Amino acid sequence: MTLAIRPAAPADLPLIAQFIRDLADYEKLAHEVRFDEAKLGEKLFGPRPYAEVVIGEIDGTPQGFALFFHNFSTFEGRPGIYLEDLFVRPEARGSGLGKALLAHLAKLCTERDCARLEWSVLDWNDPAIGFYKGLGAKLMDEWTVMRVDGDALARLAGAA
Repeated sequence: MTLAIRPAAPADLPLIAQFIRDLADYEKLAHEVRFDEAKLGEKLFGPRPYAEVVIGEIDGTPQGFALFFHNFSTFEGRPGIYLEDLFVRPEARGSGLGKALLAHLAKLCTERDCARLEWSVLDWNDPAIGFYKGLGAKLMDEWTVMRVDGDALARLAGAA
């Protein structure tokens, strides 16, 4: 079995879109998927890419992906990488592909002088939490994620 990680290309857009849908199904959040595939492609591969994607392959067959972007730590004075999505198809779990994808991002962090690699995980996802802890990740229990979207975002933008 050969594992490989490669940067995504525009031709991978339908595959990326399917991975996102598959991840949403797994997370019981399919009802929240609203992206337009063409707009997603523009934001990933257009003149100003907002995120990067790597594809994980087993024996040349795409079996997973990671979508990530840079954030910035003012305390560190350096960028970090935020992992938005990590997904490995169920039939490929246990193959080492998830660890290989995270190791690839860790290597990018070191090459790009990033202070950290971070992500969120649903609190009910015990298999993922155990997997991440096994890699040395720690829960940031003292932090709570906040979000403004939809109508609330529009109202807040109107207050500016």
